Amino acid sequence: MASFNKVILVGNVTRDPELQHTPNGTAVTELGLAINDKYKDKQGEWVESVTFVDVTMWQRQAEVASEYLKKGSPVLIEGRLQLDSWEQDGQKRSKLKVVGDRMQMLGSKGESHQQNTQEPEQSRPQPGQSYAETSDQPSGDVPF
Repeated sequence: MASFNKVILVGNVTRDPELQHTPNGTAVTELGLAINDKYKDKQGEWVESVTFVDVTMWQRQAEVASEYLKKGSPVLIEGRLQLDSWEQDGQKRSKLKVVGDRMQMLGSKGESHQQNTQEPEQSRPQPGQSYAETSDQPSGDVPF
């Protein structure tokens, strides 16, 4: 059976992204995203709800996010779901998060710079593969 793992989220950044680097020098940043929803309940009253999502950006995406995004910035994130599992105090824990592959900053030019960045597919590791195992060398295939 085929599988498909893709999410597209539009929301506001909940905290200033902070750029970090892995021991091998790969840029990474984590940011929170607040996604607001507004609907009418059974009584016809408007109800607002907020969903908070953690997003991890890698390489150039991480650098751009930490440079241009700040708390409150509207942004569109396209990526995939990833389940992280660990053990803490003898209990198994897990958390579902988004690994951002593409980012589009939204809002007016005064709010944020309009920039669309996309990381090449071949430079991003696949599940179970580290960045050290990926190659930055071109495949030699001619695209025409």
